[in-house]
Amino acid sequence: MVQPEYEQSRQKRLEENRKRMEALNLPQLSQALRQFSPGLTTPPMKQRKPRTVEKKMVPVRRSDRLSGEPGPVYLEVDVDRYDRVTIPRRVSKARDLSNRVYASEEERSYSIKRAEEVQAALDATHPSFVKPMLPLHVSGGFWLGLNVSFCKRHLPNRDSEVTLIDEDDEEYPTVYLPRKTGLSGGWKGFAVAHDLTDGDALVFQLIKPTAFKVYITRASGFKKTAA
Repeated sequence: MVQPEYEQSRQKRLEENRKRMEALNLPQLSQALRQFSPGLTTPPMKQRKPRTVEKKMVPVRRSDRLSGEPGPVYLEVDVDRYDRVTIPRRVSKARDLSNRVYASEEERSYSIKRAEEVQAALDATHPSFVKPMLPLHVSGGFWLGLNVSFCKRHLPNRDSEVTLIDEDDEEYPTVYLPRKTGLSGGWKGFAVAHDLTDGDALVFQLIKPTAFKVYITRASGFKKTAA
């Protein structure tokens, strides 16, 4: 059985809550919400009309040249003429290297000593150096590396044509490569024409900025003197 004091107290609280709701205008707000569709607690969102994008077909250009401008004219260019020095090939006699022999130490020493004697007799106003021949200089790759310090002091710092002049004053153009401080194209023609072999020694005398006078001493001369 509910006690009268509790019932009175409950009724009093209900009355106070009703007055608070009326003061906050809550009954009118609740009635306004019921005007919407049942089950929805918020008004429905306005649907947006999908935007349509008009597509146009246009020709695709892969060139940077402006449309309507004349096309470029391509000409054949001799790249060798501008980028590197080339030496015309000269016909040289073929050599039979199947029976070639290598120089002994005595033969090498003899040719170098003779080359130094030739160098000492030359005009000192023209710089010179002695270069002994090895197999890689006179066969196979035919590459001639020169004295590095000499090249840095006296030869051009770009690819150049350097002329070799033998003792008969015949000229042989070669390609000088400063990156490798040596002679490439044209050196083979000089080596073959003068039948250079392992052990020979050459004296290079710079008589012009890009021209060497070349003197050859033969390793084979050692056997003649020994006999």
